[in-house]
Amino acid sequence: MKAGNIEQFKHLSQFRDLIDFNNNIEQWMIDLKSKFTKSELIVLKRLIRFSAKVAGVCNAKIQTLVSACHEKGQEISRSTFERMLRKAKKFGLLIVYNTTKENGKQSHNVYVFQRYQSQIVSDSSTIDVAESAKIDGAYKTNNLLETNNHLNKRNDNVQKENKLDASYTNNRVPSEFRDFVKCFFNDTKTIEEFWKIITIQTYYYTYMSVDDKVSLAIDAMKQMVRSIKFGRKIRNMFGYYYAIVGAILDREYENTLHEMYEEYAC
Repeated sequence: MKAGNIEQFKHLSQFRDLIDFNNNIEQWMIDLKSKFTKSELIVLKRLIRFSAKVAGVCNAKIQTLVSACHEKGQEISRSTFERMLRKAKKFGLLIVYNTTKENGKQSHNVYVFQRYQSQIVSDSSTIDVAESAKIDGAYKTNNLLETNNHLNKRNDNVQKENKLDASYTNNRVPSEFRDFVKCFFNDTKTIEEFWKIITIQTYYYTYMSVDDKVSLAIDAMKQMVRSIKFGRKIRNMFGYYYAIVGAILDREYENTLHEMYEEYAC
């Protein structure tokens, strides 16, 4: 990859905009903050700030980032940055691309933040897409039922005998949502956890009716199931579902602002 202006690397961005980037970083930090030392967090946050012009992409030199920390009175070494980088790559937070100058010599790296992928393995179920077949580098499963076999893995402290099907779901969960989800995850705790995510995400959306929330919940579930069908490897389906719901709400908010602007501009 040739070195160049940050605009040259726009196509590497994984995010719609800066809001989407910040939302994903917040989710990452919930999982990963404790994995980094105080010094590593300082330089990671500096890298995040330098990734604002093109959402989630930075091509600043390491020395520039380290110097920026020093200007804020934070004595950070280059080795601290490199240690942070190794951890971030290991956790899937970052992908680092090497670039070269016109003369073929190595230039500074391009750092590309990835969309949120939960590092926490749920205590109720996980998704681990089978690696039985690869086509063009992507994972493939024959059908959702194959993947579903992996969804009901339990931690050792949870007894399989305690599993209840969808008919035992709490009556606070709308029946339309329950009936849709049970086609894929016929487990009362799993269904209730999905609805809990909707409740949390829409807590401040007081204008939303139950039907609006059900529509949102089903739309997000369809997107998650689609990702599974297309072979995406998801380590924590609740974290992934949470991120999808948040992204849908962000889009709706942005569309509302756009409509309001057009209305008042006329």
